[in-house]
Amino acid sequence: MHATPSTEPVFPPGRYGRRREPTPPRRRWVIAIVAAVVVAAALSISIKLFQQYGQPEYAPQVRRYFDVTDSGVSVEFVVRKPADKVGTCVVRARSKDGAQVGLANVDAPLGDPVVVTYRLSTTARPFAIDVPRCDPKS
Repeated sequence: MHATPSTEPVFPPGRYGRRREPTPPRRRWVIAIVAAVVVAAALSISIKLFQQYGQPEYAPQVRRYFDVTDSGVSVEFVVRKPADKVGTCVVRARSKDGAQVGLANVDAPLGDPVVVTYRLSTTARPFAIDVPRCDPKS
């Protein structure tokens, strides 16, 4: 009879510590259940935070700015908001060095979405225009 060599590696006894046994099936179920609970909790927390902070009720976006001079700029922006409410948006202009050169509160009328065009007065030539926020008119 001819013996076939074993395919498992042979390690010197005591050199690499005690070999661990495979994880029992019962323990695998516990790990799977704990992982599922953690995933469900993370998902519910993320849904709650998205509902609370994810979609602002008033969302402005600059479409374009034009007619740029040393004393002002015309800004066109769109506001998504509740159609039955009037909003107030902050329009801001900055110079090339980042200094604020113009700031105004602009009303956004009823409707959704609303396109607003406004001429913003500035103290120097504007380089960047933004509408950082819109809120309900108080």
